[in-house]
Amino acid sequence: MSGEARSRYYITTSIPYVNAPPHIGHALEMVQTDVFARYHRLLDIDTRFLTGTDENSLKNVQAAESEGITTRELVDRNAQGFFDLLDLLHVNNDDFIRTAVDPRHFAGAAHFWKKLEEKGDLYKKSYEGLYCVGCEQFYTEAELVDGLCPDHGVRPDLIQEENYFFRLSSYQDELLEFIDSGRMRIIPESRRNEVRSFVAQGLDDLSVSRSRERARGWGVPVPGDPDQVMYVWVDALANYITALGYGQDDELYDKFWVNSPDRVHCIGKGILRFHAVYWPAMLLSAGEPLPTTVFVHGYLTIAGGKISKSLGNTVDPVELCASYGADAVRYWLLREVPATLDADYTNDKLERRYNADLANDLGNLLNRTISMVGRYRKGMVPAVNTTLDESKDLKAIAEALPDQLHEAMGKNYDPQAALAAINQLVVRANRYVEEMAPWAVSKEERNGDASATAKLDETLSHLVESLRITCHAIRPFLPAASHRMSEQLGFELIDNGWTNALKWGAEPRVERVEKAKPIFPRIETEAAVAE
Repeated sequence: MSGEARSRYYITTSIPYVNAPPHIGHALEMVQTDVFARYHRLLDIDTRFLTGTDENSLKNVQAAESEGITTRELVDRNAQGFFDLLDLLHVNNDDFIRTAVDPRHFAGAAHFWKKLEEKGDLYKKSYEGLYCVGCEQFYTEAELVDGLCPDHGVRPDLIQEENYFFRLSSYQDELLEFIDSGRMRIIPESRRNEVRSFVAQGLDDLSVSRSRERARGWGVPVPGDPDQVMYVWVDALANYITALGYGQDDELYDKFWVNSPDRVHCIGKGILRFHAVYWPAMLLSAGEPLPTTVFVHGYLTIAGGKISKSLGNTVDPVELCASYGADAVRYWLLREVPATLDADYTNDKLERRYNADLANDLGNLLNRTISMVGRYRKGMVPAVNTTLDESKDLKAIAEALPDQLHEAMGKNYDPQAALAAINQLVVRANRYVEEMAPWAVSKEERNGDASATAKLDETLSHLVESLRITCHAIRPFLPAASHRMSEQLGFELIDNGWTNALKWGAEPRVERVEKAKPIFPRIETEAAVAE
């Protein structure tokens, strides 16, 4: 974008507790957010992607006590696990913040607290309530299920202490205006309606600190009150701006928060109120801009039950990457899981989806196309020329793909729909191979049929062009596989011009292919063998 300022895009994951190692639910959010960030980078939008770890939770303290180690030892060890998982999953984040050790965070959180205080929105009072450590949240009796936390199935602790409160009740009307106007977009619509209903029924003031004694001295201190630490959700939510230097060096903060048209949080449905009610209200109090989009994904489940560290039924994404590879794990999370709904995980589902879409469809198309170009044209790709009805149909599907991608990713935050559109092109290209039967046409060519040469050239050129477009299209989703595809197709992926590269016939075209090598080897399992 020479001669004009690039647009900006800021996106974050929520930051997970580190009381236990990461599970596949964390991998889902990491990969979804990575795909949204990669997509916007490919559009030449100045993108910043933040993730990190929430280390100031009471549950981290309790987990350390149960292991007989210090809280710092526990958070250091487990935070490293989250950091390493990002690399295993090919996640390309720009920053990683640790809320227990990062000086940016302590200074920024204190500055944020003082802003709320200056507005007159903090006050101290004695409080009694039911507190679930697993959620780090107070509940009313009416919100419990048979007296138990609806998420963790345990009886909350009755807490009695003096805390600071935030005047959440003062921001009901402003929050409703932001929701109704679309200035803060909540995806999907069902979650928007849920938040609006919650706000419209009236808001109670929010406890925003806890005693230093109950916190075991762990957490971000309340400025000016050594006996209190910030409630974990106050300091944790502030990470989205403290990581940008809020209250200190405001260059990144001004660039990616104040002056960015897109400030996006990618979160799970269980923490919706924190991100779409409490956090925006505190930002209003502090006089800071609100997030523009809150994207809410569902839960991964096992046998219909929530996967949770607290429930002890986790699936280790590190083991999945070791067994299947990052491409397979990323693809299942994006293609099989509806972006905003719950989905049940089994190894069999991952294997079947990978084998069907990647090994059988895309991998097979790539392998046999390159092999045929090598066999029939010595690796040289004929120029694209569309005359046949079958070719026109394939070309039309390819030409529709860019708009489908932009609709799915840029507007709807729906990787599943984007990958379905890509797979539609791949499936059509495989059917095109069967319709055109290049092996038979090659035989006719060898027998002296002049028309067979043109038909074979058109067939091969259309297959290669479909693969070139597919290679570019999968870049946000399967970056490693896209790179391997481009090597076999004989062209180099570049960081600009992606939108143009998705167009049929874009230059530079593929002129020569390399040797075919399987990039999606089929997973042979008992279930696969039985198919």
